[in-house]
Amino acid sequence: MLDRSHDPLRMFRKLAQMNRLANARLHHALMALPAADYAAPRLSFFGSIKATLNHILLVDRFYINALAGRGLDKAALDQARNCPDLTTLTAWQEVEDLRLLGHVEGLTIPEMDEVISVDRGIRVQTDRRDDLLSHLFQHQTHHRGQVHGMLSATTVAPPQLDEFIVGDDAPARAADMARLGWSEDDLMR
Repeated sequence: MLDRSHDPLRMFRKLAQMNRLANARLHHALMALPAADYAAPRLSFFGSIKATLNHILLVDRFYINALAGRGLDKAALDQARNCPDLTTLTAWQEVEDLRLLGHVEGLTIPEMDEVISVDRGIRVQTDRRDDLLSHLFQHQTHHRGQVHGMLSATTVAPPQLDEFIVGDDAPARAADMARLGWSEDDLMR
C-alpha cells in the first residue's frame, strides 16, 4: 500500500518525471522524421523543429546549472544552440533530464524556499527555487507544444504529450515507461 501522507515535493518530482517522459516520447517520434524535415524552415518562433529543440536544451542547461549553484556556462549554451542533429540532441537532452530529476529528487522542503542566483551574463536574477522550477517546467512544456504543432505538418504523427501525471494514464505511457526502465510505483509514489 502506498503512503498517501502529504509530500509537498511530490508534484515537483512528478513534473520532472513528466518532463523526461515527454521529451523521450517526442524524441522517439521524431526519429522517424527525415533529417531535412527536422531542420526545415517552419512557421514558428525559432523557425524549425531543430532550433526549437536546441532552445529547450539550452534553457535546461541554463536553469539546471543555476539551480545547482553554478555560474553561466556560455560554452555549454553555445553547444546546445548549435546542436547538429537529433541523435546528438536526444543524448544531450537525456543528460539534462536526468540532471533535473536528480536535482529535484535530492531537494528538501526548506531548499524550495531558497533564493537562487541566476547569472544571465549582464545581470544576476534572483528568484526562489520553487518559482524557478515552476518556470522551467512551464517553459519546456510550452516549447514542446510548439514542436508538436510543427510536427503535425509533417508525415510523422505528433505523439500525445499529456498522458503522464494521473494514474488513469498508465496504459498510454506503458511503452515509454518500459523504454525508460521506470515503474508505475516510481511515478505514482
